[in-house]
Amino acid sequence: MAEIIVVTSGKGGVGKTTTSASLACGLARHGKKVAVIDFDVGLRNLDLIMGCERRVVYDFVNVIHGEASLKQALIKDKRFDTLHVLAASQTRDKDALAKEGVEKVLKELADEGFDYIVCDSPAGIEKGAFLAMYFADQAIVVVNPEVSSVRDSDRILGLLASKTRKAENGERVKEFLLLTRYSPGRVENGEMLSITDVEEVLGLKTIGVIPESGDVLNASNKGEPVILDMESNAGQAYDDAVARLMGEERPMRFTQAEKKGFFSKLFGG
Repeated sequence: MAEIIVVTSGKGGVGKTTTSASLACGLARHGKKVAVIDFDVGLRNLDLIMGCERRVVYDFVNVIHGEASLKQALIKDKRFDTLHVLAASQTRDKDALAKEGVEKVLKELADEGFDYIVCDSPAGIEKGAFLAMYFADQAIVVVNPEVSSVRDSDRILGLLASKTRKAENGERVKEFLLLTRYSPGRVENGEMLSITDVEEVLGLKTIGVIPESGDVLNASNKGEPVILDMESNAGQAYDDAVARLMGEERPMRFTQAEKKGFFSKLFGG
C-alpha cells in the first residue's frame, strides 16, 4: 500500500514546496519508489524546485480529465530512478480538481507500486488544499516559528481532524510538525518562538527543524532540492527529518545558538 503524505500549512511562503521536494528526494535516496504531486493549480512551483520545468508536457489536471495517461504525465527524476514528479497546471483554476479524479490518480499510483505519494499542498483552506489532505495517511505541517504562521496552522489541524477520509472513518491522520527558517539566536533574544512554544500550541511532535539558511534559496534557484546539498545545515536537517519519518532515531541538530568564544565577546564579534 502506498503511504500518502500531505505537506501542508495555513500560511503561504513557509517552505512547503521546498519541503515536498526534499522529502521526496530523501525517500528516493532511501530506495523508496516515490511520486510527488503539485496540487497548487494555477501557480506550479514544484517542477522548478525539482529542476524539471522544461520537461512538463502533461500535468495533473490533464490526467484527471482524461486528456493524458498517468504514464505520459509523470516526469522521471534524472537523479533518482525511483522518483517521479506530477506537475500542476498553470492554465487552469482550482476548480479543475475534483475528489473523484484525485482519488483515481492516487489509486493508479498505488497500483503502479509507489511506496510514497507526497502531496504538495497550496496554502490555506481552499479546494486544492482540501483535496491534497483529504486522502492523506500522514501530514507534515510546515510552520515558521512566528505567531501568525502557528495560528494559521492550528486551523489546518482542525481540518485534518475533521475533513479527511481517515476522520470520516473514525481514524486520525498521523501529524508531524516541521519548523522552517529557525534561528536559535533569535529565539534566545525573544524575537522568535521556540520549538517547545510551537509544540505546546499545536500539540504536535517535531519531526524536523530546518535552520534559516541562504542555501535553501540557492538550491531552489538551481532546481536542486536542498536535501541534496549535504554540505549545508538545511540539507542535513531535511535528511534527519526523512530518517525520523522512516522510524530512525536522530538527535535534533541546529537548534542551539552558537556560544561565543572569549575573544569574540571581548571584541564584539
